[in-house]
Amino acid sequence: MVGVSQNWERLVRATLNREQLRTAGQGHGRTPSGIAGAVPPSLSRATNIEAILQAADEIQAEDPHVARILCEQAYSMAQNLDPNSDGRGVLQFKTGLMSVIKQKLAKRDGARIDRGRDIERLWKFYELYKRRHKVDDIEREEQKWRESGTFSVNLGDALEMKKVLATLRALVEVMEALSKDADPGGVGGLIMEELRGIRKADATISGELTPYNIVPLEAPSFTNVIGVFPEVRGAISAIRYAEHFPRLPADFEVSGQRDADMFDLLEYVFGFQKDNVRNQRENVVLAVANAQSRLSIPAQADPKIDEEPINDIFSKVLDNYIKWCKYLRIRLAYNSLEPINRERKLFLISLYFLIWGEAANVRFLPECICYLFHHMAKELDAILDHGEAVPAPSCGNASGSSSFLEKIICPIYETMAEEADRNSNGKAAHSAWRNYDDFNEYFWSPACFELHWPMRSESSFLLKPKKSKRTGKSSFVEHRTFLHLYRSFHRLWIFLILMFQALTIIAFRHMDIDLVTFKMILSVGPTFTIMNFIESCLDVLLMFGAYTTARGMAISRLVIKFFWCGLSSAFVTYAYIKVMQEKSGKNSDSLYFRLYILVLGVYVALRLVLALLLKFPACHALSEMSDQTFFQFFKWIYQERYYVGRGLYERISDYCRYVLFWLVIFVCKFTFAYFLQIKPLVEPTKTIVHLQFLHYSWHDLVSKNNNNALTIASLWAPVLAIYLMDIHIWYTLLSAIVGGVMGARARLGEIRSLDMVHKRFESFPEAFTKNLISPKMKRMPFNRQAPEVSQEMNKAYAALFSPFWNEIIKSLREEDYISNREMDLLSIPSNMGSLRLVQWPLFLLSSKIFLAIDLALDCKDTQADLWSRICKDEYMAYAVQECYYSIEKVLHSLVDGEGRLWVERIYREMNNSMSEGSLVLTLSLKKLPLVVQRFTALTGLLIRNETPDLVRGAAKAVYDLYEVVTHDFLSPDLREQLDTWNILARARNEGRLFSRIEWPRDSDIKEQVKRLHFLLTVKDATANIPKNLEARRRLEFFTNSLFMNMPSALPVSEMMPFSVFTPYYSETVLYSSKELWEENEDGISVLFYLQKIFPDEWENFLERIGRGKSTGDVDFQESLSDSLELRFWASYRGQTLARTVHGMMYYRRALMLQSYLEQQSLGDDYSQTKLLTTQGFESSPEARAQADLKFTYVVSCQIYGQQKQQKKAEAADIALLLQRNEALRVAFIHVEESGGADGKKEFYSKLVKADINGKDQEIYSIKLPGDPKLGEGKPENQNHAIIFTRGEAIQTIDMNQDNYLEEAMKIRNLLEEFRGDHGIRPPTILGVREHVFTGSVSSLAWFMSNQETSFVTLGQRVLACPLKVRMHYGHPDVFDRIFHISRGGISKASRVINISEDIYAGFNSTLRQGNVTHHEYIQVGKGRDVGLNQIALFEGKVAGGNGEQVLSRDVYRLGQLFDFFRMLSFYFTTVGYYVCTMMTVLTVYIFLYGRAYLAFSGLDRDIALAAKKLGNTALDAVLNAQFLVQIGVFTAVPMIMGFILEFGLLKAVFSFITMQLQLCSVFFTFSLGTKTHYFGRTILHGGAKYRATGRGFVVRHIKFAENYRLYSRSHFVKALEVALLLIVYIAYGYTEGGAVSFVLLTLSSWFLVVSWLFAPYIFNPSGFEWQKTVEDFDDWISWLLYKGGVGVKGESSWESWWDEEQMHIQTLRGRLLETILSLRFLIFQYGIVYKLHLTGTDTSLTIYGFSWIVLVVIVMIFKIFTYSPKKKSSNIHLVMRFMQGLISLGLVAALCLIVLLAKLSIADLFACILAFIPTGWLILCLAVTWKKVVRSLGLWDSVREFARMYDAGMGIIIFAPVAVMSWFPFISTFQSRLLFNQAFSRGLEISLILAG
Repeated sequence: MVGVSQNWERLVRATLNREQLRTAGQGHGRTPSGIAGAVPPSLSRATNIEAILQAADEIQAEDPHVARILCEQAYSMAQNLDPNSDGRGVLQFKTGLMSVIKQKLAKRDGARIDRGRDIERLWKFYELYKRRHKVDDIEREEQKWRESGTFSVNLGDALEMKKVLATLRALVEVMEALSKDADPGGVGGLIMEELRGIRKADATISGELTPYNIVPLEAPSFTNVIGVFPEVRGAISAIRYAEHFPRLPADFEVSGQRDADMFDLLEYVFGFQKDNVRNQRENVVLAVANAQSRLSIPAQADPKIDEEPINDIFSKVLDNYIKWCKYLRIRLAYNSLEPINRERKLFLISLYFLIWGEAANVRFLPECICYLFHHMAKELDAILDHGEAVPAPSCGNASGSSSFLEKIICPIYETMAEEADRNSNGKAAHSAWRNYDDFNEYFWSPACFELHWPMRSESSFLLKPKKSKRTGKSSFVEHRTFLHLYRSFHRLWIFLILMFQALTIIAFRHMDIDLVTFKMILSVGPTFTIMNFIESCLDVLLMFGAYTTARGMAISRLVIKFFWCGLSSAFVTYAYIKVMQEKSGKNSDSLYFRLYILVLGVYVALRLVLALLLKFPACHALSEMSDQTFFQFFKWIYQERYYVGRGLYERISDYCRYVLFWLVIFVCKFTFAYFLQIKPLVEPTKTIVHLQFLHYSWHDLVSKNNNNALTIASLWAPVLAIYLMDIHIWYTLLSAIVGGVMGARARLGEIRSLDMVHKRFESFPEAFTKNLISPKMKRMPFNRQAPEVSQEMNKAYAALFSPFWNEIIKSLREEDYISNREMDLLSIPSNMGSLRLVQWPLFLLSSKIFLAIDLALDCKDTQADLWSRICKDEYMAYAVQECYYSIEKVLHSLVDGEGRLWVERIYREMNNSMSEGSLVLTLSLKKLPLVVQRFTALTGLLIRNETPDLVRGAAKAVYDLYEVVTHDFLSPDLREQLDTWNILARARNEGRLFSRIEWPRDSDIKEQVKRLHFLLTVKDATANIPKNLEARRRLEFFTNSLFMNMPSALPVSEMMPFSVFTPYYSETVLYSSKELWEENEDGISVLFYLQKIFPDEWENFLERIGRGKSTGDVDFQESLSDSLELRFWASYRGQTLARTVHGMMYYRRALMLQSYLEQQSLGDDYSQTKLLTTQGFESSPEARAQADLKFTYVVSCQIYGQQKQQKKAEAADIALLLQRNEALRVAFIHVEESGGADGKKEFYSKLVKADINGKDQEIYSIKLPGDPKLGEGKPENQNHAIIFTRGEAIQTIDMNQDNYLEEAMKIRNLLEEFRGDHGIRPPTILGVREHVFTGSVSSLAWFMSNQETSFVTLGQRVLACPLKVRMHYGHPDVFDRIFHISRGGISKASRVINISEDIYAGFNSTLRQGNVTHHEYIQVGKGRDVGLNQIALFEGKVAGGNGEQVLSRDVYRLGQLFDFFRMLSFYFTTVGYYVCTMMTVLTVYIFLYGRAYLAFSGLDRDIALAAKKLGNTALDAVLNAQFLVQIGVFTAVPMIMGFILEFGLLKAVFSFITMQLQLCSVFFTFSLGTKTHYFGRTILHGGAKYRATGRGFVVRHIKFAENYRLYSRSHFVKALEVALLLIVYIAYGYTEGGAVSFVLLTLSSWFLVVSWLFAPYIFNPSGFEWQKTVEDFDDWISWLLYKGGVGVKGESSWESWWDEEQMHIQTLRGRLLETILSLRFLIFQYGIVYKLHLTGTDTSLTIYGFSWIVLVVIVMIFKIFTYSPKKKSSNIHLVMRFMQGLISLGLVAALCLIVLLAKLSIADLFACILAFIPTGWLILCLAVTWKKVVRSLGLWDSVREFARMYDAGMGIIIFAPVAVMSWFPFISTFQSRLLFNQAFSRGLEISLILAG
């Protein structure tokens, strides 16, 4: 036991050390005790043990005896609460606490302790503590604050006060416990009397220590001024309990020190949880207060809330409910808007928020919440009409109490949870279980009221799923099939096919438009009706699984539409056949033709009318108003009516814009298609059709006697494929042009260099004032006529601009982007002094004086000429003027008496000379350098701190200046006048002249002296300031944005409140010291890498912390604060949570700054000299409170509770972030064991902040109905925490993002966009521009950065306008919070189908009549993946997500309900992009398989020789040109346009050429394969999942085996198949022009093969280093030969990996599709065997059959050679070896005989290998597909060995070129240059990194 105690004591000391390290350098708070920080949750919830131990730690230094008493009392409380130590961690805690007590006792040196006197000691210490910390004064101050409402305590005092009160409260509690045994006549009596006094005046202590989030509602806080704001007081008053409300029971307790309010009544009636009530109380108070503040009503003594804010909130919160009632044609729970008073409105708002706040997963069901609210509002209405408050029947328990969670939410949750269990962790088919959308859509029908109220458990909605039977979907079933693409976008496919049909007919008719041609073109009629019928068939087929539960009307519509489309297609087809028969008949009266035209015309007219009424904006209102049954019927048939998707139209101007956009594309596309795709094929087709007696090289089965149909198909198939996908290319080109033009119109890229910043700096203050300064600050006249007024205005603008600009520069310094010197150069003076001109930053003026002096020295002309030359550089003129006036001002302040008279006389004479134009005569300009030298000597002294010696020196310096000016600088006449000036001469003779100097003390004079000294001493140019590229980029973008259109900024008090919301799971929070210093296999640490990537930032960091360049590991370890700063420095350059939090907290800093400066605004007189200072703005109570009122930051750290329990580093780092950012809130899911026999867990959603001790303080704890993770992790994480957000807007930020202070200043402008004019509807999502900050890490990161930047700027610019189809892509978009939380949240969470959860927020917003916009005057930083494997995993995740989107109801509804042109925009910018990407690859396959067919059959030679038209130049050119898509030319167009727009033409060209030289085309082609593979596989088999890419710095070498595992099936196999097709084509095909023509025709295909095979090794650091190559080969062989087994992962064994690769084939449908696709490999063997010399001209099927016999023999021989007997008998092994030897000899002999005796050539042997390899792969594919069958036959082991051989062969093919190139060292050097060129340009020594 002694050993255990000693170990525990060591652990305690280690914990203390760790805590001190963790909290070193924190801005506020104190280091929590190690043992206080280890109190188990089971104890801390029930007692104040933690606070008592914290107090003991606090007073340990003051009085160890009292600290010991507190610790013993804490131990006693723990023992009483859990005597058996059953709780988790209780035993360890008690042991540790006891060891701490023993340590305290040991320090007594064995002296006896009299515990009987503990109470006396404690009482004395208590009295002493109160006196020392002036607690009575605190209480008096608090009373004064309550009475007056004025706040006079600064931030530091407030924090210290909180600490004192916390300690005092702990002392009181311990005294109260111990006083029970004390003498009542002694200390006990004194204590009891003190306790009675404390209870009477407990407000101060409890008010400060009661946990609260933003507004202290439970008890008034003396240290938080937010409760004093009139709008907050008015909001609290508005919800206060009124006399006419129903009476609450006498035993109902009102929590805290507040009056009862509406929420107390709702809590009692419906049984809402207390913390939910507390949370929503604050939410409503803040909502009402912020709405009131926008009215700008002056503060009153008794503030009241107006009707307008309440009406506004009421209509927004209940908007979806009102629409739901209207849709279902039911009455509202209340009568209408007018009759109900404001109190009822507040009750209903509060009720809705309380339901939503406790709904947990039901929040994803917005219409379900409407249903609950509808019935509960009725119950509330009834209760409000009675005098007594009673529990609602729906929420009542048998005990008489209420529980909303238990009675309402839990039954719904349990049903959803059981359905979620059926999805088998995402592996089950979507049709097998109900997802969130299915549950929600139950409430889209009046049938939902069958659920009744209270809800019936036996209703179909709450029906639990049975194991063998589906419960049935709602109105849509997500079957896994490509057919969804046709069903959702059938209008697109019908249009393209009809146009292709018409263009082909015109081409074959040689553009001869006559009656015959017209009749042929009319064949589009049957095509149209048949394709429509196919769509209706798909509707019927894909609804399977929902027929039993879908609405009857929906099924009726399907049936009616099916029969209508079927009959119409049959009739139109029959009529057209008759028309064709009339055409060929001799006695035709054209009856059918006229009838056909009539029917077709009526049909088309009806479709057009319906399309116009439903889709055309101007007619939509008419269709909504029409109530005619006949019209409604056709409208219903044409377009199904859903609750969502109604009113998807835009105003007519927007409609015309996107229609025009697509008309331009159609003209280009169809012109290209006709002249370059269809027309060139007409003549070859006619020729081939009429060719007779073609000779086939093989046994032809299908092509004879059918006009060579397969040959024609092989020609037309790739053309048709290109025709279907090249519309995306035209879209890309036009969107790049339109996006570029729009960007130029928006003034993007106007300031794109540092030189432009310099040139236009003069205009920045005015632009900043116009856009970013609120009216509160810019109260000044804007008359710009008179020059002197203009000068004053410019100075006033500069004065307003300077504090903001300087804070921006300060933030750049804090982030180490600039040095101290650069900060001084970039800072702008306050411009509030008496100087008459604007003072600009020194980086604009430095060295200008010396240039001006040079001009003066060279001046041989007049004053006007000299000034004209100086004014050519406006900043030189500013510098000269500033020096001239500043010198006067400085000298005037330094001297008095005669000296001052001299200064005034000199300046008077110079001013007169200047006015007369004779300055060059008055002054000797040659002596100007001497004057400057003397004055510089003076300023050099004045910038230092005052000492007697310096004062004497300054006096001498002034006298020297006087001598030089008087006797050298002035003209002789003026010099003589001054020398004979009596006053001056007398003072000089008496020694009084300049004998006394007034040292500068005024801040304005000090600033002038410092600037003058700098202007007169710095000679080097500052044109490259700042040097750091990131600092330049930020300043360039910020200054450019000042000239862009944006709404004006409102005062902070009137701005829209908002929240920032970041989901986090377990990513890196903060790099640990170990992670930074630990070296990888090459001997390189992360810190070393960062030092080389960011050398200037590293130097700036060392300068900031006061360290030299030689600072090493040991130096940092010696200083805890520097070590912590280092960790933050590195973390701010990675993709960490710390970086994100640091960036987002700039919002609060910006708001505090803006609020603080608004409070000290200039007033009405703009010329006054009041200084606008930012000094102390961060500690201003009013500014902090105002910022907290408007801004909330919640990070949802889902497993933070588990991380704390497991003592993970992430938890400690998150706690550190909480301590450093007081406004940060962390939400997490807490899991508790219920302790029952069933072992069920209880889940809580908690919100914490850092308390005064730096520990987590729980604010809210809301019980959940169960495990919240029923669906996808990220949206569930967002959903549980969104209830803690506040405000009207919410910005979604991923944890790999960043923000900047200068951008945060524009958030007020951005939020005003919600009230701007952006179309027919107000915006619901504001899109925000991103900057990808990871582009400098490597060339790959640069490619990814450019691609991403192109999408998030130019791409989304076009999507938002003119196309109106921008969605939400997981970027830093700002949501209308109220709109979205009342409509299902900011993402969707159904398992797998919503894997790309973010974009569904955009879908949902659009379907629910939202509006998504995009704004580019503000940007947010974002990190991207930087290594090829990371990028591939990310693109695989996105492509898989898009595959799931194809199946989703959201895409189907948008595809159906958008008008035709908006549907096109939507398709090609979402799933259509991936479809076209996949079709690009499929076109290569179609083309090459077609060529392989012609080559094998021998038709290519025969047709070419017969007609000379098959090798048509135009056709080949078209086919080859289309494959340019693969090398990224077209996808690069938007990127190039973005470069041109934002960097200029020259830089754009240079960047593009650089990217090409760095093989970006290889990367983009490789990326094409990634997207195709994952998109196609997801739709075929599923398997989309979140793929953790990792966001670290990728400089490590990736092993060959790892790359092989990742890319084998997605790229290598496909590339080798294409290579095989190309080899076959070159071997057996006929190309006129020979090999050169072949290479030209297939160049892009070979490029694709090389890219797909070798990109992973080209972009792999050290990929061609010989030593690494050797190690990779050994590793790969080990992996390949290692046997798998249970628990062995794919990373370790080929067998395990191979098994994992087959997991996606699960269903019968998937097996059939795989089988069909695999049959393509048969063509190789079938074609090659007839090309052998051995077979000659024989084309019988026998030869093909014999080839299979040979293959079977080869397989059997392989089986014999690989057979390994299980018995270990040596005889059996000998027999097997003997047989294998005999067979080997026999094979060699047989092969020799066949070669000698038969016609089998060496070439035939290679041809046989070429034939059998694809067939073997086919057999493997089939065996894997039908795994169970093969296993049952006992062949699985052989199949596995066969597969191992194939993978070994593929690996060797890929590895061999890599190994060969590794022999040449220069290739490895070249690769390093290629990979890390960007880093090289910034001084990266990559050779060190890779060589170690």
